[in-house]
Amino acid sequence: MEEKLIACPGCGAQVKDLPGQPHPYIGAAAGCWEIYGQVLAKEYGEYGYPEPTHHLTVDTYAIQHPGQPGRKSIQSVNLHLASLCLILEMGWSSPAASAALRKSLKQDDRFTWLEPFVPNGCVTVLDVVRAPDLAAHNGMVDAWARNVWAAWSPYHGFIREFINKFLA
Repeated sequence: MEEKLIACPGCGAQVKDLPGQPHPYIGAAAGCWEIYGQVLAKEYGEYGYPEPTHHLTVDTYAIQHPGQPGRKSIQSVNLHLASLCLILEMGWSSPAASAALRKSLKQDDRFTWLEPFVPNGCVTVLDVVRAPDLAAHNGMVDAWARNVWAAWSPYHGFIREFINKFLA
């Protein structure tokens, strides 16, 4: 019997139609979340937790699966976009970006719902999971992060302003 596929509501990837909602505010289909879990398992186990690749994986997946407007999803998208900006545009290290983002968690009133775009990037976690080795994985995660960051380009000014006010 052929497995039924559906489009993930976040990234649009064709994934297995699994039951359930895998996360309270990340807007991913259960089949997409399963693939994300496979990517994380590779990063934690097989690849020995590669930084900054792992950081980009988490940021990019969260941004590409923004969910519905709510305090946690709004905060998630704002912070993960700020993280991509700090790392990809400003050259910050993963630890420095993480430390800055922790400080901004106290700024609940500064977060704004950013309406996601369709498509929300054209590279997905499906492309990442297919990478055959660590070098290909690192390259694909970087391409994925840059593609999703570019998809949110109308909000880059907002994110840079957020960084200048609350993180720098």
